Amino acid sequence: MSAAPAVVLVGPMGVGKSTVGQLLAERLGVGCRDTDEDIVAEQGRTIAEIFVDEGESAFRAIEKKAVQRALAEHDGVLALGGGSILDADTRVLLAGQQVMYLSMDVEEAVKRTGLNAARPLLAVNPRKQWRELMEARRHLYEEVATAVVATDGRTPEEVTQAALDALELKDA
Repeated sequence: MSAAPAVVLVGPMGVGKSTVGQLLAERLGVGCRDTDEDIVAEQGRTIAEIFVDEGESAFRAIEKKAVQRALAEHDGVLALGGGSILDADTRVLLAGQQVMYLSMDVEEAVKRTGLNAARPLLAVNPRKQWRELMEARRHLYEEVATAVVATDGRTPEEVTQAALDALELKDA
């Protein structure tokens, strides 16, 4: 088995996992990988298209395989899709990893995403659906996390520094 990722980023859609992942990877001198990007590249279509064409359960099966593969192959910073922690097997794989939960409240989510982007799970009444998603997922993010960084009102650079401090990781 290869080396584990230096850090795995989890959290809701729009929290900044991809952006912070890139910044963290630069600061640590390692590569960055995003499982959502892996899925889009492998499937040749957007995540929204997969949801529309095949449904959420089909997407979650694709996502589970992508996460398993990335955890086994990648030794840098790994950003996971917002719903990847719904899978119990994925949560087991995250046990013992350095997992950073990037959190934000609904008002920050509104500011960042406008809650109107191509987010298939937020198509109707986005604020209510976002709150419900977070009620269903927050405890799972907390369960897998070795550290939590609130992103509300912070720049990506500030979140990155807080993540480094929380994980006690030093710049490369």
